[in-house]
Amino acid sequence: MIERIQKLRKLSVETQPSLSIERALHETEFYRENYGKYSIPVLRALNFLDHCKRKTIYIGDDELIVGERGPKPKSVCTFPELTCHSVEDLHVLNTRELQRYSISQQDIDLYEKEVIPYWQGKTQRERIFSHVPSEWRAAYEAGLFTEFMEQRAPGHTALDGKIYRKGMLDFKKEIEDNIANLDYLNDPDATDKAEQWKAMSISCDAVIVFAERHAELAELLASQEKNPQRVKELQRIAEVCRWVPAHAPRNLWEAIQMYWFVHLGTITELNGWDAMNPGHFDQHLTPFYEQEIAQGTITRDEAKELISCFWIKVNNHPAPPKVGITARESGTYNDFTNINLGGVKHDGSDGTSELSYVMLEVAEELHILQPGNSVHISAKTPDKFLHAAARVIRQGHGFPSVFNPDVYIMEMLRQGKDLQDAREGGCSGCIEVGAFGKEAYLLTGYLNVPKILEVTLNNGIDPLTGNKVSIETGNPIDFKTFDDLYQAFVKQLQYVVDQKMRVSNYIDRMFAKYAPAPFLSVVIDDCISSGRDYYDGGPRYNTSYIQCCGLGTVTDSLAALKKHVFEEHNFSMDQILSAIQKNFEGDEVMRQTILNRTPFFGNDHDYADSIAVQVYNDLFETIDGKPNIKPGGKYHMNMLSTTCHVYFGKVLGATPNGRMAGKAISDGTSPSHGADTHGPSAVIKSLSKIDQSKSGGTLLNQRFLPSLLKREEDVKKLGHLIRSYFTLGGHHIQFNIVDTATLLAAQKSPEDYKDLMVRMAGYSDYFNDMNADLQQEIIERTENDAF
Repeated sequence: MIERIQKLRKLSVETQPSLSIERALHETEFYRENYGKYSIPVLRALNFLDHCKRKTIYIGDDELIVGERGPKPKSVCTFPELTCHSVEDLHVLNTRELQRYSISQQDIDLYEKEVIPYWQGKTQRERIFSHVPSEWRAAYEAGLFTEFMEQRAPGHTALDGKIYRKGMLDFKKEIEDNIANLDYLNDPDATDKAEQWKAMSISCDAVIVFAERHAELAELLASQEKNPQRVKELQRIAEVCRWVPAHAPRNLWEAIQMYWFVHLGTITELNGWDAMNPGHFDQHLTPFYEQEIAQGTITRDEAKELISCFWIKVNNHPAPPKVGITARESGTYNDFTNINLGGVKHDGSDGTSELSYVMLEVAEELHILQPGNSVHISAKTPDKFLHAAARVIRQGHGFPSVFNPDVYIMEMLRQGKDLQDAREGGCSGCIEVGAFGKEAYLLTGYLNVPKILEVTLNNGIDPLTGNKVSIETGNPIDFKTFDDLYQAFVKQLQYVVDQKMRVSNYIDRMFAKYAPAPFLSVVIDDCISSGRDYYDGGPRYNTSYIQCCGLGTVTDSLAALKKHVFEEHNFSMDQILSAIQKNFEGDEVMRQTILNRTPFFGNDHDYADSIAVQVYNDLFETIDGKPNIKPGGKYHMNMLSTTCHVYFGKVLGATPNGRMAGKAISDGTSPSHGADTHGPSAVIKSLSKIDQSKSGGTLLNQRFLPSLLKREEDVKKLGHLIRSYFTLGGHHIQFNIVDTATLLAAQKSPEDYKDLMVRMAGYSDYFNDMNADLQQEIIERTENDAF
């Protein structure tokens, strides 16, 4: 790592995240003066332009790629139009031990005086909670599901390659041509389209202005700089910022800076914490790299330096702050930018290039929180790249995660996407997939599947509160067969999902109406051609995902009930219900019988695995293909948990599989904690019985001892495991390479393990930044000592 990168990395890693109220002040002032004067799309665009003209511009020492969302690195904006933090929220964010954001008392006082009074009653959060039905609120408060848009904008979003072929002036020309051809006589939507296109055009101006202000600052700094080398760099930065994003990039430096300005534009316009990423970054940058290598205008090391600067830029942007349930469902600074490496090209050929290896090297050397990175291993991917990725995995930072394009392309084809669009797609943030640059695939929130079983076992009552939260499906003591129980569970599932979808559709309309994203719409097909916003059905594809949690926990619980109550009659239903109500107090013999004499999911045992398949298929039947409110839009499921499986465990009593009350439920499609006792090969065989092409993503976590990957032949064995799983139809797999002793030592002496990073869900996090519950969840994952 060269000196420049060492300095930039040190600054990024050691800087405490802070809250900036600058955007909130600018927006409040603009809305107060202009609300009602313009259509909402134009108002949003003019507000974005105003902020780009006024916000503090930062160019740090040694930087080559420039631009910050806030006034300095690690400084995060707030988004009062989404959720306006209270004074109490700001104090909590400033003082809490984990995920702390520093803010001065002066800024808190100014926020209280200028921002809070204006936005009271006008935020998206208030629009949502003032209109939801009581049935939805009861289910939400019981923890049957969460709602992503409670404090943030919908996402996740990934780009294709168009911004490397077109500049903002090209997009403006396309927009102007559409305006010129408007047919006010025969098109009833002509007026709405005109306003939307006008907003898109203004937003293009905004990011051009933003870039030009960086050029001006770079020129000013160059005039004051004494170091001749830095003068040249600043002059080059100014040249780059004068060209992009107004025009299409001509070289690697401009291509990276082009993406970064677009990235900043989208997360400044409307990003209340959600993923924005460049998609197949290695594929997009390869033509620029190869051209410059051939011309002799760049070396491999210089390209690596630019990419390292970009990596650090992403790390400078922690997620906007979260409080309440939203903080509990995903407690991390990570903003989920995910760099897709390898995979296939739009023509189906191997997408791996020299830059794929360069980016793997950057990820390994920097080992910073962000960006996340994933390798995409198709049947056409060379083993050389897979083994290179495996060597990075064995370093123990939890990345890269590994995806199977051959399966997720089938997932997207099943959803109705064009083959080339599917090939150009991939993962945006955690494990969910979509067509890059052409799709709005919005995560609507998590579904607590084990909680639905708990409510089934209590006839619609939440046993933790005594409140009625769902329909009555019968007293479980009266169920004569396992099928009686299971059919009641399915009825509860259908009811809860229906409640969630009703409100998700309402929220979608609120965003389309009050919080459009005209700049994001510019860079997503077919928003310009349709004259519709990203949130209003403008993209070519419009997907709403519901993320299902706890497959392992609910499977094992059903397996325990089937075996011990309905088949072997070891315990009555009344005895099981009494035991879990008491958290197995006085019933340890029962609990140990369940734990040791029940076939559990993840061990290649058809008894349990067939139940997992049944639950998975019923989730699919309940969710998949249901229409959302957008043209051609549909609901689909994926099996994603982030940290919500820990929150869901907190609102869940003891479960029939022997899990104690309050403990985390299983994550993604992973087995329950400690339930997989037959090794990773058995786990992938169990998972392969599920048709993963029915989902939009399945998450599988595995933990290995570091000693298992010391030798080069061990790296190849890991590659064989990955290939085997993907041949069997696996969507995704990721690894923690860390032993329990190290994790316990890090808990005891955190100051000695500041750099310890682990894989939580679809992202890695610093172990010391995780609360005790999250740390314990990692520790309790099965520790594999053999393949």
